[in-house]
Parts: sequence; C-alpha cells; structure tokens
Amino acid sequence: MPRVLRYALLSLSAVAVALVALIYALTWHPAAREPAILTCQAEAPLLQPGQALKVMTWNLQYLAGKRYVFYNDLPDGEGPDERPTPEDLAYSLDEVVRVIREEQPDIVNLQELHEGARATDYQDQLAQLQERLADLYPCTSQAFYWKAAFVPQAHILGSVGMKLATLSRFKIESAERLQLPLALNDPVSRQFDKKRALLVSYLPIRDGGRLAVINTHLDALSDDPTTLKRQVAMTRGLLDQLQSEKLPWVLTGDFSQLPTGQYDRLPQVQRSHYPRNSELKTLWSRYPMIPSLEESGGAQQARWFTHYPNDPRVKGPDRTLDYVFHSPNLTRIEARVRQDDTLRISDHLPLAARFFLPSVHP
Repeated sequence: MPRVLRYALLSLSAVAVALVALIYALTWHPAAREPAILTCQAEAPLLQPGQALKVMTWNLQYLAGKRYVFYNDLPDGEGPDERPTPEDLAYSLDEVVRVIREEQPDIVNLQELHEGARATDYQDQLAQLQERLADLYPCTSQAFYWKAAFVPQAHILGSVGMKLATLSRFKIESAERLQLPLALNDPVSRQFDKKRALLVSYLPIRDGGRLAVINTHLDALSDDPTTLKRQVAMTRGLLDQLQSEKLPWVLTGDFSQLPTGQYDRLPQVQRSHYPRNSELKTLWSRYPMIPSLEESGGAQQARWFTHYPNDPRVKGPDRTLDYVFHSPNLTRIEARVRQDDTLRISDHLPLAARFFLPSVHP
C-alpha cells in the first residue's frame, strides 16, 4: 500500500474514532435499571391503610404555554416557533402552582419538565416547582428521559434535558428508573434520541406494605411501529410483577395513544401519530383504567379529553392521551380532567383521581 494512502486511511480512522468519542461525550447513557434521584424529608408522614389518596398526572409541556406552534407540533414538522419567551415560562409556572395548590393532590406525576435545556434558558423547572410547593410536598423523585449537551438538529442546536417527576405528601422510601425499549434508529441518531423510562417510587404504608407509584411518558407512533408495543409490554410486565407480589400500585402519565373509538373521529391529518388499534389494550384488558373505555368513548367523552394540540386547525381539547391505571385492590372514588381553567397552561390537561387504599395489606 502506498505510504500516502496508508497515512490517509490512518487519518480517517483517527477522525472516525474522535467523532465517536465526541458523540459519546455529548450524549447520555443510562443503565437499564438504576436508582432515581430522590429527596425526602425525614418527617414526611406515612400512608395509612384504608386512607383516601388523590393522584394527579400532568404533562407540563416544559411550561411553554399555548401561544406557540413548535416545529414538532404539526404532523409535517413545520411549526414556525422555536422556543417560548421567559414571560410565558413564568406565567405557566405561576399557573401550574395555582392549579396544584387548588387541587391539593397527595401525589403529582409530571412529565416534560426541562432541566438544562437551551430552549428554556437552562432552567431547572422541577427545582422551581419544589421551591414554590415545598410546604405541600416534602418528597420528590425524578428521572431524565432526554439529556444531551448538544443535539445537532436544526431546531435545537444546543443542550436538551427533559424529565419525569413525582411529588408526594407522603414518604417515598425508594425510587428507581427503568429504561424502556428504545426506538430502532441508526446508531448515530439513536444516541441523541429520547430514552423513555418508567419512574417507580415506593411509598411505605404504616401496616408494613408499600404502594408503587409509576410515572411515564411513552413514545408516539414512529417509523418503527414495534416501539410502542415493546414499551407497553415491558410496562405490563412490571404491573404483573407488582400484582404477583401483592403490592398496590398506580400508573399514570402521557401514553401518547388513543382509547377505542377516538381514532376514527379525528380528522385524517391528525391521525398520523397514533395506531388505529391502541397498544394500550394490553393494559386495559387486564387492569382498571381512568378514564374507562365507557367514559372515553361514550356520550360524555369530551369531559375526558386531555390533549389540546398546538395546531391552529384544532380549536380545543379533542382527544385523550393521559391515563391513570391502578391495581384492582384500589377502590376508585372519583376522577376528572380539569379543563375549565387550564387550557392556556399546556397542550395537556391535568387528570386527577381519588382512591381508597386497601384497609389491610394482603
């Protein structure tokens, strides 16, 4: 081999190695299972057997508010807006605090909170909420599902950081992050993709039992239709395990899927992110779901819409994407979507449900 060619190949190899090292350094590589970040005051009270428990789930859309159409809000990816203003971020923070204080949930599961993201001025949005709600929630668990120092995508070109968070009035004993199956993508792009997860928090009950609180935000339908199936299957496996261990549990979040009957009522242009036959059937066929299929598909289904897309063609909430699943030994008392005064805060609406815990641990 000529010396010049040999040197050229060595140089190209060195560049390739350097590029791989750079990509690895810029991106995030969580373990399949690892402890979640947990803060909890020692004096936090314990759950009591038989008590009522109110749980709320809310995708906060990184406090951006509703005055924008972002690049990823339209089916064609051509939304004109890049980021919210500081004023809108502050307004949304105030409104989220107001709603949580008025609702007074015992447990709040939040999705799409930013930390260190260029698009939101590198805010730590969970820390902002904790500061404003410290008197209500002595315990918090959290887990990232998107993090990178730089994403070379035209609409981002900077750092990202997005997380799940669980706020609790009651003591959280431990918490863990479980990595969900990743979308099939090329090896380079996959490093910068979201890494969806389950955030599982364990709350001790005074009789010696525990309650598992699970928070998640699943992928929307992508070019890889098996991703949702694999993510739901793993989630079902966790629920089955908890059932076999006789642990009561609550699973909430943004599942990015429609209930039976809502796909066909959407305009054709709005259907691209959803499978016609929801993978959530794997969950609702075995475990209680809020809203139930009767609620989300009946005459009053509009009361259960939780998503108001940032699309000028959509004039109000028109679909259900957020749910609460629960173990059969939790007794549902009431549930509702708070729609009347939350339409400007996020593209999702808060869903709250109240239960009775089992009076005696199995």
